[in-house]
Amino acid sequence: MGTFALFRKFSPRFTRCYVRYQHVDSSKLFLTEFGDPAKVVKKEEFALQLADMASKQVLVKMLQAPINPADINTIQGVYGVKPNLPFTLGNEGFGIIEKAGSEVKNLKVGDWVIPGTNAWGTWRSYALEEEKNLIKIPNDLDPAMAATLAVNPCTAFRMLQDFETLSKGDTVLQNAANSAVGQNVIQIARHLGFRTVNILRNREGIEKLKQDLQDLGADYVLTEEEFRASKLFKNGELAQPKLVLNCVSGKAVIELVKAMAENGTLVTYGGMSRQPLIVPTSAFIFKNIRLVGYWMTRWNWQHGSNSTERKDMLAMLCNMAKQGSLVAPKHEFVPLDSFQEALARSCDTTRFHETKFIFKF
Repeated sequence: MGTFALFRKFSPRFTRCYVRYQHVDSSKLFLTEFGDPAKVVKKEEFALQLADMASKQVLVKMLQAPINPADINTIQGVYGVKPNLPFTLGNEGFGIIEKAGSEVKNLKVGDWVIPGTNAWGTWRSYALEEEKNLIKIPNDLDPAMAATLAVNPCTAFRMLQDFETLSKGDTVLQNAANSAVGQNVIQIARHLGFRTVNILRNREGIEKLKQDLQDLGADYVLTEEEFRASKLFKNGELAQPKLVLNCVSGKAVIELVKAMAENGTLVTYGGMSRQPLIVPTSAFIFKNIRLVGYWMTRWNWQHGSNSTERKDMLAMLCNMAKQGSLVAPKHEFVPLDSFQEALARSCDTTRFHETKFIFKF
């Protein structure tokens, strides 16, 4: 009788441990077709076979993963990149290393990691992945901050750094200031010594929302109507901004352009109004303004997970988070089993969204 057979005969406990070690029970949300999130998102339970783990791979247990607008657009088939189907959903989130292969050099059990590639599939409980495709982050961050680190804070940071050379005291103007990106712009700009003028759509509870943004570090918070009537940039109280950030588009851009400095840059990273940019011709002729777009996915393509630029950016953002000067947006944790309700609420366009839903595994 072989050694393992003897153990099986005399040690049932060992047998149970051995079998359990060969796989982990896992679940994921995935697509086989694009369309209405209520109809096309499916959940699958499966056994992830650890025998398939390669020597350069690690076993990642996902801990938290948010629902972002880009995830909804991906499900609907209208995002900038259409993944091949079937496709495991989720672009952002963080996990913990539970097992490391024999040739893994830079990660160990207990490390926290985020995906180093886009559309990695974070809406799953476990994954096997090569260490080169993962980025280690500090494991003493607020978990919700770790889960939402890779998209919105990085988008805000890059827009503040890559388009205009700003000095301390300069002003950044933005709309959709209560969005997740907008909140990060406020906090990072404050850290860098820039002032922010922040525009919101009027709504119920606007005064509380204004106060919330001021608590994050916003210098000025105005509704669209208040900004239209404002003389902030007309009476010399503030110098006209060289950098303007737009997530709304449509007619709302007209007022932004009026406030811009000559030779300034308007960066568009979203289109919440679902309308094209409307910009007066005179702004191009007499102000020589520049219009550019920004997409975090493209930047990530151009700067690999091991690039100096990405490492330096994440190091600064993580340090801010540990110091308490960068906090996660208002959020609500949901179990993966409640994905249908969470997606429905994320897709609801009849109300203003002030809460980000985060899957907690």
